[in-house]
Amino acid sequence: MSGPILIFDSGVGGLSVISPLRRRLPDAALVYACDNAMMPYGTRPDDWLVKRILAVCSAAVAASDCCVLVVACNTASTLALDLLRDRLEVPVVGTVPAIKPAAASSRSRHIGLLATSATVSRPYTDRLIREFAADCRVTRVAADPLVAQAERLLAGETPDRAIIREATAPLWAAGDLDTVVLGCTHFPLLSAYIAETAPHGVRLVDSGEAIARRTAQVIVSSAPRGERDRSFATAPDTRLSRALSAFGFDAPQWLPLD
Repeated sequence: MSGPILIFDSGVGGLSVISPLRRRLPDAALVYACDNAMMPYGTRPDDWLVKRILAVCSAAVAASDCCVLVVACNTASTLALDLLRDRLEVPVVGTVPAIKPAAASSRSRHIGLLATSATVSRPYTDRLIREFAADCRVTRVAADPLVAQAERLLAGETPDRAIIREATAPLWAAGDLDTVVLGCTHFPLLSAYIAETAPHGVRLVDSGEAIARRTAQVIVSSAPRGERDRSFATAPDTRLSRALSAFGFDAPQWLPLD
């Protein structure tokens, strides 16, 4: 099956995986789809989210005629990945917090997980920690306000450093933490700002390279990239158009939902 690579997120967070994808697959066409009408996902009820994710992703796959769906959203992946794979005919690549590489690289055996409240408390996250970081102390911090700050950054505004400092402060209470997992695809967009708040030597880890590597493994053939790639959204937003344009995407088309 040939077609573009479809990247899905609730908002602009999934744009953090675009650079790794283009480095690994420079000639592949990309399509970005976001459910900005219902963003953020991290604070919504699970049952509602599952139905919404299935509906939006199904519509985006149909509209894009893609060869693979990349769910560039930790919340959506931990909730609906298996259901999406059952429903869709294209391969589905998910996003999970980078617990495994963080634990492998930590010398102090104390790592942090900075994510949305949904991902921090998800049973899927518990399983990742048991499987890959059982010998580590894991400090989990829910940082939902960072989602809006990442959206502000890509809209051309300056993120509020005070909000970022407050959201990340619980991580730095223990002096031996040496690695932090950015467990929301929005958060790598704020890496420079988060690093400003961190003690010297703390390493930030995200899932972007792993997503790109897995995507390259599962696609058989992808459509060639044109001058600009396409995008879809569920609500009009001039700030979203600006963010997508900065990553080489056309202005978003309306994504029809049943």
